[in-house]
Amino acid sequence: MSPTSDRLQLLDPFAAWEGIDLKGLKLLIKAKGKCTTDHISMAGPWLKYRGHLDNISNNMLIGAMNFFNEKTDSVKNQLTGEYGAVPAVQRAYKAQNIGSIVVGDENYGEGSSREHAAMEPRHLGVRAILVKSFARIHETNLKKQGMLGLTFANKEDYNKILEDDVIDILGLTSFAPGKQLTIQLNHKDGTAETIQVNHTYNENQIEWFKAGGALNIIRSQVGA
Repeated sequence: MSPTSDRLQLLDPFAAWEGIDLKGLKLLIKAKGKCTTDHISMAGPWLKYRGHLDNISNNMLIGAMNFFNEKTDSVKNQLTGEYGAVPAVQRAYKAQNIGSIVVGDENYGEGSSREHAAMEPRHLGVRAILVKSFARIHETNLKKQGMLGLTFANKEDYNKILEDDVIDILGLTSFAPGKQLTIQLNHKDGTAETIQVNHTYNENQIEWFKAGGALNIIRSQVGA
C-alpha cells in the first residue's frame, strides 16, 4: 500500500484503556437536536476516503449543531479561546494528548449503520459520548471501538453541561454491568458538580473497552 495514498491507509490498533479514571477531558461539542450518523460522518464526496481513517476524520461532527452558538462545525477551542472546525479543534487536543467528550441529545447516532461515525471520534481522541439516548446500532458500534457510550441518568443534567467544562469520568476502576458511573463537571468559575450516568455494557463489552476495542480482543485470541 502506498504510504502517500490519500484514499487507503493501514489501520493501527487503538490504545488500551490506561486502567484509571478519565480526568481532564475537554468538552468538544454539546450537540443540539438531531445528530444522525450523517451529521457525525457525512457521506457524499467524503466516501472516497472511507479506506483512509485519518482523511475521512476531517468530516467528524461537521454537521452537528453546537448548542452554544447554534452553528455547525464551529466549536470553542479551550486551549486558545477561539472557535474552529470540530475536527481541527479535536486534533489540537489530540496533539496535546488531551482527551475530550462529546455530549448529545436524544437518539444520538440514528440513521444508517455507519462504522466511521464511531471510528472517527475514537481515532481523533474522543474518549466518551454522553447523550440523552442512543440509537441502538450506533451505541454498539461505539462499544466495538473501545469507546464509552454513556447516557444521562437524569436527562435534565444535559442542561448542566457548560461550554468551558473540563470533565472527569469516575468509577471506571470498578466498571461493571448495571453499575452507574459518576461524572464531575469542573466549571470555568471554579465550581464543580457531579451527575450520575448510565451504560448498557455487559461483561464482554467492558473487556472491549479495557482492551481498546473488540478487534484487539480478537487479535489477542488468534495470536496475531
